[in-house]
Amino acid sequence: MARIIAVANQKGGVAKTTTVASLGAALAELGEKVLVVDLDPQACLTFSLGLDPETLDMSLHDVLLERVGAGMVIRPTDDGMDLLPATIDLAGTEAHLLTRTGREHALRLALEDIAGDYSYVIFDCSPSLGVLTINALTAADEVLIPLQAETLSHRGVGQLLDTVRDVQRLTNPRLRVLGVLPTLFDARTSHARAVVADIEERYQLPVLQPPIAKSIRFAEAPAAGRSVLATATRAKGAENYRELARRLVEVPDA
Repeated sequence: MARIIAVANQKGGVAKTTTVASLGAALAELGEKVLVVDLDPQACLTFSLGLDPETLDMSLHDVLLERVGAGMVIRPTDDGMDLLPATIDLAGTEAHLLTRTGREHALRLALEDIAGDYSYVIFDCSPSLGVLTINALTAADEVLIPLQAETLSHRGVGQLLDTVRDVQRLTNPRLRVLGVLPTLFDARTSHARAVVADIEERYQLPVLQPPIAKSIRFAEAPAAGRSVLATATRAKGAENYRELARRLVEVPDA
């Protein structure tokens, strides 16, 4: 069975999409069969992995509305993983789902037939706690929380954890928090280290290692339609994601 991870944080700019693309590529390098799913109407993951959302005939929107099966929409990428892409049409998906009984389970049901083909399925959640994010948490085994190592970044973590507890109680009792992943991390500053320590103490959450080093290379990668592991293979941030992937594969229940 696939290990399904939702990468979620309702705060924008914390490197959710970067984490999905980079971690997915790192797992693929290790020989894992990986599917990444773009759950954001802005379609940043889709664009970052080399597809133009405006030219796609079908997307996750069509899958969630049961127009086509997921297998018809999935696309291979140059980084060795498969992608279930998004388009701006996904912005209207929530309105359609709101009228449907069992709407929280739409994504889980849509992926049932193909999830077994993968060892990892990773969701790139939108920066909100709406129906699409609830769907991701309902379908996932674990939630990974990217967190920029700055004071204001952790203000929404408590709200996300409240949502996780609601999902555990109502739609997905097996969901667990994998941990917080420090991103845009500058190890030279005591402030960054203090923020990470505060998160661990305040919320009693595991902090995933290693922290992801801040680098301009992450901003440059989407223009090439590849992950940073391909565009700056020796960059410290790329190596950080490779180490994180190794830890996930070696210690799947850590």
